[in-house]
Amino acid sequence: MKAAGMVLLVLGVLALVYGGISWTRKDTVVDAGPIEITADKKESLAFPPLAGIALVIGGAALLMKR
Repeated sequence: MKAAGMVLLVLGVLALVYGGISWTRKDTVVDAGPIEITADKKESLAFPPLAGIALVIGGAALLMKR
């Protein structure tokens, strides 16, 4: 239980600090034979702050449990 509590606590803190992840991917706009035009598209996945707080509270509760 202590290991699970520690994992939840660390994940909760990371979720609160970073707030989500983002990445860039290349998308092909035009592909006409030898000519290819690409565009960079930035995408992100937000993590709600309430979920981070819930992870921290759950992890702390597991660490305090005997």
